[in-house]
Amino acid sequence: MKLHHLRPAEGSTHRRRRMGRGRAAGQGKTAGRGTKGTGARHNPKIGFEGGQMPLQRRVPKLKGFTNPNRKEWAVVNVERLSVFDAGADVTPEALRERGLVRPSLPVKVLGRGEVDRRLTVRAHAVSGSARAKIEAAGGAVEIIEAVH
Repeated sequence: MKLHHLRPAEGSTHRRRRMGRGRAAGQGKTAGRGTKGTGARHNPKIGFEGGQMPLQRRVPKLKGFTNPNRKEWAVVNVERLSVFDAGADVTPEALRERGLVRPSLPVKVLGRGEVDRRLTVRAHAVSGSARAKIEAAGGAVEIIEAVH
């Protein structure tokens, strides 16, 4: 197989229509544009919808803004902490080893679900409800500084 042997698949290519080349060519006189009017005389602007409000102007512009100082967290809910044994230290490193949080982000513990064992949780941030649930189960919460 060589480059000069390559051919398009059968039926995949069509001959170019030669408009306005006489009646015998099949597209003579008005060249498929009908009679009179804007469509016969020149091409409309791209996106022109015949006077209807164009899509580009119908769709609203984006509102709001993106906060450049937004703090991203690797979040974990207290219900996911049941993979640790009672009395265990739950640290960001331990959470990363078990695949519960993404690496390189500070860890925040949120309060969805229940915790049924005594755990010592060390995280960069803890929500109020998560703190209450962990302490109600006999555990402790320590806030650690994020290292960036």
